[in-house]
Amino acid sequence: MFTGIIQGIGFVNTLKKNTDIFTYSVIFPKNLLSNLSIGDSISNNGCCLTITKIENENITFDLIKETIDITNFKKIKIGDQINLEKSVSLNQPIGGHLMSGHITCFGTISEIQCTENKKTIYITIPNKKIMKYFFYKGYVGIDGISLTISKILNNGFYIHLIPETIEKTALKYKKIGSLVNIEIDLNTQIIVDTVERILNKKFNCEID
Repeated sequence: MFTGIIQGIGFVNTLKKNTDIFTYSVIFPKNLLSNLSIGDSISNNGCCLTITKIENENITFDLIKETIDITNFKKIKIGDQINLEKSVSLNQPIGGHLMSGHITCFGTISEIQCTENKKTIYITIPNKKIMKYFFYKGYVGIDGISLTISKILNNGFYIHLIPETIEKTALKYKKIGSLVNIEIDLNTQIIVDTVERILNKKFNCEID
């Protein structure tokens, strides 16, 4: 599990692409290098990945085809910036919201509005059926960052980024057209699916 509070930004150093698996290494910042072991789970842009190799500051991960297909790792290249977070420990405070590291889908940044004190981005969701899981003021994971939805439209939503989030995450490098990994809030998904199941059973109809 993760908290959605990014602990550092890494940079893709090596990348090997095969048909059904990508292997890549990330240069970790110094503050995340202590107490790392092969087999540890690390959030990479919100995706829970397992360390397969450690060589000084170069940390290696594998990406299977299923992960590649539903995440922005399909577009990964050397030099890309990666949001990083170690898995949460029992004595660690939860500053954001609990996240599993299981990406629901990717979205596309289709609008960016900048002011002196914040940045607002609009993220378009390719599958409109997933929109039922997004709510005004609800939680959402964007590239591993715990964020709050500020406005809902038919095919996407807005989020506001404060200067702290912009400075300490890789979202500051994103542009219009960039893909971002999205993890819907598990509690929200359970509630929506449960209500739909009850209504379907009661009224014998399907809710889109």
